[in-house]
Amino acid sequence: MENHKMIEKVNLLSVADNLPELSKYLTIGKLNDHVLNIVRVENRTLDFHVHDESDEMFYIIEGSMELEFEEGKIELCEGDFIIIPRGLVHRPVCKNLVKVLLIEKIGTLTGENTGGAFEK
Repeated sequence: MENHKMIEKVNLLSVADNLPELSKYLTIGKLNDHVLNIVRVENRTLDFHVHDESDEMFYIIEGSMELEFEEGKIELCEGDFIIIPRGLVHRPVCKNLVKVLLIEKIGTLTGENTGGAFEK
């Protein structure tokens, strides 16, 4: 029989509520070749950018935000999720406090596409 680590549940809202600072990403898990990060953001708009190697999923734990695209924008509210296909130019716009779960392939988030907020 294989020796497995203890399986633990994660409460997304509790983790997001306890993040020590805004705009700093916390890795809460890995799923195959994907990583799950939580971030709390307020009054921040990132530059337009694209991920060529990975789709990206945003799940709004609490609050709301917009995702802007070259051809428009979509508002996301608590409980919403959206998958941004690889190759699509986009940028998050977070005017009010929002708590977000991000899922993408490991290595997709960088300091450049997170305004310097992501650290390995």
